[in-house]
Amino acid sequence: MSDNHDLKIVFTPSGRQGQVKAGTNLLQAARQLGVDIDSVCGGRAMCGRCQIDVGVGEFAKHGIASSAEALSQPSASEVRYAEKRDLPQGRRLACQCTLVSDIVIDVPATSQVHNQLVRKEADNRVIDLAPPVRLCFVEVREPDMHEPSGDLRRLIEAIEAQWPSRVTAPISCELHVLKQLQKTLRAGKWQVTIALRSGCQIVAIWPGLKEQILGAAIDVGSTTMSAHLCDMNNGQVLASTGIMNPQIRFGEDLMSRVSYGLMNPGGAQEMTAAVREGLQQLITGGAEQAGFTASDVLEVVLVGNPVMHHLLLDIDPIELGGAPFALAVDTAVDIKADELGLSLHPGSSVYILPCIAGHVGADAAGVVLAEGPHTRDETALLIDVGTNAEIILGNKQRLLAASSPTGPAFEGAQISSGQRAAPGAIERLRIDPDTLEPRFSVIGSDLWSDEEGFDEAVSATGITGICGSGIIEALAEMYLSGVIMADGTIDGSLAERSERVESDGRTFSYRITDTVKIIQNDVRAIQLAKAALHAGFRLLMDKMGVDKVDKVVLAGAFGTHIDPKYAMVLGMVPDCALGNVIAAGNSAGAGARMALLNSNARAEIEETVRHIEKIETAVEADFQDHFVRAMAIPHKTDPYPELSAAVSLPVRDLSDNVPSADPSSRKRTGRRIRPA
Repeated sequence: MSDNHDLKIVFTPSGRQGQVKAGTNLLQAARQLGVDIDSVCGGRAMCGRCQIDVGVGEFAKHGIASSAEALSQPSASEVRYAEKRDLPQGRRLACQCTLVSDIVIDVPATSQVHNQLVRKEADNRVIDLAPPVRLCFVEVREPDMHEPSGDLRRLIEAIEAQWPSRVTAPISCELHVLKQLQKTLRAGKWQVTIALRSGCQIVAIWPGLKEQILGAAIDVGSTTMSAHLCDMNNGQVLASTGIMNPQIRFGEDLMSRVSYGLMNPGGAQEMTAAVREGLQQLITGGAEQAGFTASDVLEVVLVGNPVMHHLLLDIDPIELGGAPFALAVDTAVDIKADELGLSLHPGSSVYILPCIAGHVGADAAGVVLAEGPHTRDETALLIDVGTNAEIILGNKQRLLAASSPTGPAFEGAQISSGQRAAPGAIERLRIDPDTLEPRFSVIGSDLWSDEEGFDEAVSATGITGICGSGIIEALAEMYLSGVIMADGTIDGSLAERSERVESDGRTFSYRITDTVKIIQNDVRAIQLAKAALHAGFRLLMDKMGVDKVDKVVLAGAFGTHIDPKYAMVLGMVPDCALGNVIAAGNSAGAGARMALLNSNARAEIEETVRHIEKIETAVEADFQDHFVRAMAIPHKTDPYPELSAAVSLPVRDLSDNVPSADPSSRKRTGRRIRPA
């Protein structure tokens, strides 16, 4: 039999198979058949990323009897690697094997270049890996007196010859790499690792073998900033960090910050410096948490609302403060990290997702990328709740976007006992409908207030206030138990029945503890916020021509902690089967992580955003009518049949006797609504 006869090879779990010549290197065979087996060292038994398992036994489906003898014996390099790195029993390095006979090869998830990765530490989202920056270990031929050529030319030749699958265009080299090229080549004895960005740009170089570089996916929220530090080779989340946005000292909501920049010369630059300092703190802290330094970070992806987006780029957001709310740029931005004043690796880049509209930013684009409504037939409503709610509605046929001025009430601001989510804050609450007595839990303890040991559990912090999720549950429970009527008024007649209902002069309040109570103005603040939110998504539903949606996704940190039932009781979401109302967590951050680890995701969201229809609530006459109806709990005229089937709602008058949206009706709502 000829030494180069054809044999059959089958790869699992991909199912790819084909005929190759006997004696073919296994890593080369995998690439011939389009099977992605990872390798940083270029087949030199140094990185260990190309590990495979041999299928043993009869595989009738493929007509193959496979065994370990179908591969060549371990080379000296493979034996050396196994001794140093503790290679699992029976596992081989694909770069060191040649094919002897028909075989079935299993490629473990850790060895797949484009493996699907699930990280519960960040969320359970599946991400296909195709990172924009890849490490390539290369051996460069030494200079020769008889063949004068520069070190860069020989480096590029080596990359093209040894990593043809990763080169997508003529290779260029950044100046900072060129300046250290000769020193690095000689320090590595002509063996170096380079970082290749976009398949054509050398952005970093190290002597010898470099096995890890980091990327950071960051959600720059107006209140908090969060980051995931990821291994760019395998997508693993190495660290997650979060801080309060340093800009908060300039104003809690976005318009306050725009106003600060308008009223204070140099104010916008102050806010830019503050948010960039916060970014540096996040990245440095995350890198140190993972056992690295900020200089190991080569790629950063950012999402944020339009004001954050502009301030990050040192663009004055003043135009976003009034109609027509013009963005300076709505396309994606790809720049060097040092242009933002970030001290990372000199070759690091920052990619910022595109904005959708003047008040629907890159964070909303991240939500779209993560939740994928543009890929599905079902009609989904995505709501990212914050001081300015960003709303996306649609499916693969059509997507619409809008924002609505909910204000900071959902986050505890403008609430008498409200506070941000922190230890000691009430986050869950239930009210006995017969006695009107409350029971609650606070952040920092797993016990409820009526359970033994609760007082001791909260003794360190005490009960300090009530946070956003607690406020939502408190008002919903007050409505379900009859303490609040459909128009939002606290029923003072109940004071005779329970000491929890107290007179505050002309109005009444509900006392949860000696220091925490819900007053009438708190109820009104939440009504105004939820009515603005409801009017926003109802307006989109009108434009879409639908009366109900198939699915509701609550995004953002706040959405994570909201009980969907209570959100629906208050009318924060449209009527929908409760099982189809999902708290998705930080979808914007998940979208940023997808764009960090998959170059194709960037192209996907850039294309998708171009086709999203922007609805500006500020110029829509129906917004005010929807707002007025939505002031009632859960709504003035919507019967909420799905909710009514799941929850026993108080009897309501659903007659449509709502005043029109004229100036006098605006006065009756308690404030004039100025949509974002």
